[in-house]
Amino acid sequence: MSDRMGKFRRLLRLVHLLADSADGLTLDEMAEELEVNRRTAERMRDVIAEAFVLEEIADDRRKRFRIPDGLRRAYTRPNAAEVAALQTEVATLVRKGAAHAPQLENLLGKVKAALDDREKRRIDPDLDALARLQRGMRVAGPAVIVAPEIIATIQGAILAGVCLEFDYRAEGADAPRWRRVVPYGLIHGGVPYLVGKMPGREDPPTFFRLDRMSDLRASNQLGCAPDNWDLDTWLAQSFGVWREDAHDIVLEVAPTSADRARGWSFHPAQELEEGEGGALLVRFRSGGLREIAEHLFTWGGEVAIVAPEQLREVMRERLEAAKSTLKDVRPEMSQAPDRAVP
Repeated sequence: MSDRMGKFRRLLRLVHLLADSADGLTLDEMAEELEVNRRTAERMRDVIAEAFVLEEIADDRRKRFRIPDGLRRAYTRPNAAEVAALQTEVATLVRKGAAHAPQLENLLGKVKAALDDREKRRIDPDLDALARLQRGMRVAGPAVIVAPEIIATIQGAILAGVCLEFDYRAEGADAPRWRRVVPYGLIHGGVPYLVGKMPGREDPPTFFRLDRMSDLRASNQLGCAPDNWDLDTWLAQSFGVWREDAHDIVLEVAPTSADRARGWSFHPAQELEEGEGGALLVRFRSGGLREIAEHLFTWGGEVAIVAPEQLREVMRERLEAAKSTLKDVRPEMSQAPDRAVP
């Protein structure tokens, strides 16, 4: 056994000795157990103190040391960076009014409550510093408010293996219609959706916006997604939430934006290919042509549509629709100088 491995084994043995001892160990006892001198035992204690909470106990002018609460707690105790990351995410979701924000808020409270006074004192300074200077990005988007009870009802139906029943007002409909669906998934985001399938029918699963549901309740009829159902694979067949026949999409990114596009996710199953003159080709198969076209606006003309023709036609329609944003614009507003972009 190499000298390095021997040192590692002694250090690991000392960790277990300190965790298993109810009264703690003095430096002399550590040295005796490990058959090393006192100075070596002291260095090993200092190394362990960097990774574990090491409790110091005064005993007749001698100091004893132990790892309280055993090793399980030592390995599952969250650090300041982890708590701050969760706290930032919760605060962002609360500001957005996300339907599942209360559940994560409760989780954050439980994580903090599980810390004892010693642990809180240890992480509080770092937690305050990190939490003060971390925020989730605020972006434009729909402000959809969904009651937490709706999330709880859907999750309860998934766990119980029963259908969901609700009245649903589809976009453009004059009145809501009753629906019974098998819950196939719950999608969180700016606009939360239920993925549901009509029981006893061959129709594929579809999206239902939670904010358009009313009188939601668990059904007495059994219904659950099949064991071979893969929500991620199903979601990858569309661009966002738009469901339609899949198309082979080919986009060409200009050389000036190729580096940016290499680090961009257009689609989970995308393939990148080097094009001519430094351009980059992006290929994937997906539906949701309108949402793809609207996403391409954010690239400022740096992405060209190579195929299919259906996507090019949808882009022409969106360009015509976009012209309406310039109607009745005052001349002095349209001639305003460009603002600096960081």
